[in-house]
Amino acid sequence: MTSPDIHLDIRGAVAVVRLTRPSKRNALSDSLVLALRHIFETLPATVGAAVLAGEGDHFCAGLDLSELKDRDAGQGLLHSRMWHSALECVQYGPVPVIAALHGAVVGGGLELASACHIRVADESTFYALPEGSRGIFVGGGGAVRIPKLIGAARMTDMMLTGRVYNAQDGERAGFAQYLVPAGTALDKALELAERVAQNAPLTNYALTHALPRIAEQPGDHGYLTEALMAAIAQSAPEAKERVKAFLDGRANKVKPS
Repeated sequence: MTSPDIHLDIRGAVAVVRLTRPSKRNALSDSLVLALRHIFETLPATVGAAVLAGEGDHFCAGLDLSELKDRDAGQGLLHSRMWHSALECVQYGPVPVIAALHGAVVGGGLELASACHIRVADESTFYALPEGSRGIFVGGGGAVRIPKLIGAARMTDMMLTGRVYNAQDGERAGFAQYLVPAGTALDKALELAERVAQNAPLTNYALTHALPRIAEQPGDHGYLTEALMAAIAQSAPEAKERVKAFLDGRANKVKPS
C-alpha cells in the first residue's frame, strides 16, 4: 500500500517516515493512516529505529475534517478502531519511534505523536485538542495515551477551554522530552534514532512493548513481567557479548553529558 501523502526513506539502520501533505498541514486522511500502518507493519528487518516527521511548516494539524462523514454510531466506532489499529503499529511496532515535532501538533496529530516513544519538539511547536470546540471527541487513542503524558486534568482543560500549549510550556507539561531550536527537531531525532538503533534489539523490544504494560500492571504482576523480560533479554548472545565487553574494559563508561 502506497500513498503520495507519506514517504519512507531508509538511512542505514534508521527509517525516516515523513508526512507529505504540507498544503493540508499534514492533516490525516484515512488513506494516509492506512499507509502509515502498512509502513510500520512492513519495515525491513535491518531497521533498528524510526523517525516520524512532517514536511513543511507543521508536523500534523490533525484529522482531515473534509473526510469527516455523517456516520452512524456503529460506523463511527469502526472508524475509530481503524485508527487505533494503525497507531498501535507505531507504538507496538518492531522498533522505537522518535517523533520530530514542529509547528502544529494538533488533534489527531497529537494522538499520533503520543504513540511515539520519544518526542523531540522545536521552538515553533504548539499543541492543541480542538475537538471539544468542534462538538467531537478524540478517537485515535488520545484518551488513553495523552493523559499518560500530561495527566487527565490537563487534557480535560485543553478540550474544555481550547487551551493551546507553546513549545516551552508543552515540554514542561510532558508532551516532549527534548526541546531544541527551531528547525533542528529532525536533526536531533535522527541523532537519537541512530543511537537507539545501536541498542540490543531485545532491550529495545522490552522498553517499547513490556515497559508500558508493566506500568499498567499491579505491582506483583509487574515484578514478575520484569523478571521474565530481564531473563530473556540478558540470555541473548548479543547481551552477553556487550556485558563481556564492559567487563573487559572495551565499552564506554557512563559520563555526564
